[in-house]
Amino acid sequence: MTANGSKVAEGSARVVAPSLSQEATLGVFRTADLLRRWFASVVEPYGITIQQYHVLRILRRAGTTGAPTLAIAERLVEHAPGITRLLDRLEKKGWVSRQRATEDRRQVLCRITLDGLAFLAVLDGRVDDADDQCLAMLSPRDLHTLVRLLGKIRAAYHQQPTDSASPPARVNGSPPGALPHQTETPQ
Repeated sequence: MTANGSKVAEGSARVVAPSLSQEATLGVFRTADLLRRWFASVVEPYGITIQQYHVLRILRRAGTTGAPTLAIAERLVEHAPGITRLLDRLEKKGWVSRQRATEDRRQVLCRITLDGLAFLAVLDGRVDDADDQCLAMLSPRDLHTLVRLLGKIRAAYHQQPTDSASPPARVNGSPPGALPHQTETPQ
């Protein structure tokens, strides 16, 4: 019987050592979660979520031209199915304005307001400090390597057709979707 009370068949309990790919994937997930929580602790005291902060940064970069709603959603760090609600909240705070495009009435252009720019200016230094602190244990060389490797992973996924749910082909030539070799270790 296990600690949670479920029954285990006699002799069937084996520890399966994770593959190197599994260790790396879990490491990326865990690290992303730590960083997400770190940055949330920086911006949330100012009444804004990480995703709202990223939207404001995207709109600041877009300048006076603004950006269409769907383009904002595509540029977000994390997928946001509720981009309209996210923009609603920012507009309610006076940090974003929206206007229908004259050429295509289906398209909504979003722009950061002067109040939104002023709000970002308050957060810029704090977020810059958080950037430096959260990876302070890495040397500049390590940071360059990290940026390069993460970019390589993202690039492989961006080369996939947008409707594909399959991971990119593996470097070692095994077919996409093939299960990695796992080593079973008796308990």
